Amino acid sequence: MASTLKDVARLADVSVKTVSNVVNGYPHVSPDVRRRVEAAVTQLGYRPNVFARTLRTGRTGVLALVLPDSDVPYADDLAREVVRAARSRGYRVVIEQMGPDDERPAPSLSAARTMPVDGVLVSAPVAPAELVEALPATGRPVVLVGGEARDGRCDQVSVDVARAAEDATAHLLRAGRRRIAAIGAYPTESAAVPRSRTAGYYRALREAGVAPVPGHLLPAGHHRRADGYRAARALLARPGRPDAIFCYSDPLAIGAMRAAFDAGLRVPGDVAVIGIGDIEEGRYSRPTLSTVSVDTGFLAREAVARVTTRIDQPDAAVAMVTAPHTVLPRESTETTMR
Repeated sequence: MASTLKDVARLADVSVKTVSNVVNGYPHVSPDVRRRVEAAVTQLGYRPNVFARTLRTGRTGVLALVLPDSDVPYADDLAREVVRAARSRGYRVVIEQMGPDDERPAPSLSAARTMPVDGVLVSAPVAPAELVEALPATGRPVVLVGGEARDGRCDQVSVDVARAAEDATAHLLRAGRRRIAAIGAYPTESAAVPRSRTAGYYRALREAGVAPVPGHLLPAGHHRRADGYRAARALLARPGRPDAIFCYSDPLAIGAMRAAFDAGLRVPGDVAVIGIGDIEEGRYSRPTLSTVSVDTGFLAREAVARVTTRIDQPDAAVAMVTAPHTVLPRESTETTMR
């Protein structure tokens, strides 16, 4: 026989109303009471009646998360953290994926428009401007996650994209590198995140008094390992090859390291490589990959907090939060670590 709210309340020694508040993610419950209720829920295997809650409150207890395609490594980490953060507030998550060439807003809004969800989280790095403009039409609260800060129409937990790129390039400069190339610009530089990475790269060079080398900034359309490999092969085959490569993502950097190996070069002895993202693969590559890590857990927790606040308080002021990032030196840039 299925457990009820009354069963949970009796075991936790609280009122039925308190159990309901915990299950529905209301914040004004003391940590001790919340722990007791959650322990009782786990012990009894209690499952909320979602349909009854929807009829009673007009809410589903479900959030939609719009992500890039599965080839983007950080998407899995972000999804896992969002699910965890949402669960702690009594919400479930449905995931809608947007392919790398999908610039139409309609396919990516199917979960927000047709499914009974209370709020929408959108991965900002892959959200075209027209998608962001169309989001309010869903009639549901929307929060952008990651990427560069937008124009403030939606709540957003952003990343200081330019500063992360500047810090990565500065790390290479501190390691004594001067012919620093970069891989990851889009051919037209129309995308906000690559454009800002490029700005941060140039700013670090300028502040160090190092002139950029013509031809040392290469595009990479989809930021996959193969894109990094092809770009690095071209760079390393030229006269006056770079002594370091800053890649706009870790997959590009993994590809670049393989290109250096195939060219008979040592990493970092002949060419140092750094990426952005701190994907698990980079921690176990040989050499291990230096990178800039963004706190994905922070992104997820803050984004879920913003969307649930917006659900409860539709007229709350738009909030812009910046996630921290950290340079993680590893073997691909640090000769003393080898």
